Amino acid sequence: MTITKEQMARAQVLVVGDVMLDRYWYGAVDRISPEAPVPVVRITREEERNGGAANVAYNVVTLGAQASLLTVVGDDEASHKLEALVAKTGIQPHFGRDAELKTTVKLRVIGRQQQLLRLDFENTPKNELLASQTAAFENLLPQHGAVLFSDYGKGGLGHITDMIARARAAGKPILVDPKGHDYDRYRHASVITPNRAELQQVIGAWSSEDDLRTKVRNLRTHLDLDAVLLTRSEEGMTLFDATGELHVSAQAREVFDVTGAGDTVIATLAALVAAGTSLRDAVPIANQAGGIVVGKFGTATVSYDELFAKP
Repeated sequence: MTITKEQMARAQVLVVGDVMLDRYWYGAVDRISPEAPVPVVRITREEERNGGAANVAYNVVTLGAQASLLTVVGDDEASHKLEALVAKTGIQPHFGRDAELKTTVKLRVIGRQQQLLRLDFENTPKNELLASQTAAFENLLPQHGAVLFSDYGKGGLGHITDMIARARAAGKPILVDPKGHDYDRYRHASVITPNRAELQQVIGAWSSEDDLRTKVRNLRTHLDLDAVLLTRSEEGMTLFDATGELHVSAQAREVFDVTGAGDTVIATLAALVAAGTSLRDAVPIANQAGGIVVGKFGTATVSYDELFAKP
């Protein structure tokens, strides 16, 4: 099925979660350091991109839909750079600021077309500021067709349980990109989208597809979830819902970089659901979007025209 550009343009997604500034330092590697057995990278170019939930929101707007981004950041240089980046892409930023918080920055050093090193700068936001975000969430909720929680485990979703309850009461589809081993906080979501490693942390390893089916059914029942979408890299993805399961195979293309592929998948799902598509109809299209984005370098996105291009 195809969603028209006009339908997509009317779709509004509220993205809530942990944002970060992705910094890339590109350089030439010509020698090994005399001080230690490490490459010397002579930096020739710097780049900054939306990271975390900001990349998810960026994926939504690249598809031609509308996105609002609700998050908590520091009051530092990185947060102001990130807000400017976010606003420039057409995302509506709703940034709560905490002067004691260090905005998460992931600095990647790239040499010879590969990542040599990543440096992370971060700490955890205060509870009071997170509580104030719940009021902002309630104000934003009515204008949006779907809510997407992007959990990177940085502490920005301390009140997710309350937010899910409000979204559920308002009849909004709720999509969650989960993190960690405690999925109780995602109770009553419409769909969660773990990858294999993330799901194993919660339900344990499975010995067969039947075993997986049983364990996911138990998880869905326990958490009162409408569906679980398991993303399986080269094996594609499987949707488990009340009517059974839907498996779609991975798109056959060269895999260049898997960074951010999960962001693209859930952003595409949310945009399509907000545009009125059923989850079952949205899954094959989201799978296609993931297949396109792994052929690009870094945290990339997919456009409407790329996704719905005629073969």
